[in-house]
Amino acid sequence: MIHSTFKQAALMGLLAASCLGAAHGATSTAGAAPLAKYQQECAACHIAYPAGMLPAASWQRLMGTLGKHYGADASLDEATTREIGAWLKTQAGTYKRVSEEPPQDRITKSAWFLQKHRPGEVPPEVWKRASVGSAANCGACHGNAAQGNFSEREIKIPK
Repeated sequence: MIHSTFKQAALMGLLAASCLGAAHGATSTAGAAPLAKYQQECAACHIAYPAGMLPAASWQRLMGTLGKHYGADASLDEATTREIGAWLKTQAGTYKRVSEEPPQDRITKSAWFLQKHRPGEVPPEVWKRASVGSAANCGACHGNAAQGNFSEREIKIPK
C-alpha cells in the first residue's frame, strides 16, 4: 500500500514538473526535437527560441517578414521558409499564457515574459549591462537557454 502511494506521488510529481516546464516556455510538444534547419538558420544570429514561446499567428507573421526581421535581413529560400514555418506552426505555444499574441510578436513583450522578468525580479538596469545587452539575450542569464532550459534554479545574472 505504501509502495503504491509512493509510486502515485512520484508519478504526479513528474506530471506536474512536465506541465510546469511547458508553462515556462518549453516547446508545446514535450520532448519534441528542434527542427535542424530552424536551429541552423535562427541560431546563426540568436538562440533558436523554443517554438512554444509564441502562438502560431506570431510565428506566421515572423516567417512572412524575414526580409525585415527586427532591423535585419534574415531572408531564406522559399522551401526553407515553408519548412520552418510549418514546423513552428505545429510546435507553437497553445497553452493559455502563450495564446495572446505579444506586441510586435516579440517574446520580450509578451505578458508572461514581463511577469517573469518584472522589475522586482530583474532590475531594469540589468538589461543595459554590456554582459546582457537586451532582454532578448536569454543566454546571458539562462546558461542552458540554447537547449530550451529556462529553469529559475539555474539563473545567474551577470555583473
